[in-house]
Amino acid sequence: MPTLPEKPSLSDFQKYVGELEQERGFSSQGVLEKCLLLGEEIGELFKAVRKTERISIEAGSQYGRIGEELADVFIYLCAIANRMDIHLENAFRDKEMLNHKRHWK
Repeated sequence: MPTLPEKPSLSDFQKYVGELEQERGFSSQGVLEKCLLLGEEIGELFKAVRKTERISIEAGSQYGRIGEELADVFIYLCAIANRMDIHLENAFRDKEMLNHKRHWK
């Protein structure tokens, strides 16, 4: 079973997700399948937020608590990045360098 260091970096999370997918038999799923699964998890996150905000949702809808759904989204995000050979920390830093040049108001 894969383990995370006590204070994991983003790279540690990506490595962990890769190992857990291998262990659980999900490593053969392609990028498209992972993207579709990510979309489903985002829908579950939205339902959990709606429930928390007391906005009506369809009876029998499947969703967990917000923290669980955010974790699922993060896992799929790491899985997609791994398949595309994208180092998320570098991608984040690169994007923020671009964002710092933008005017937000």
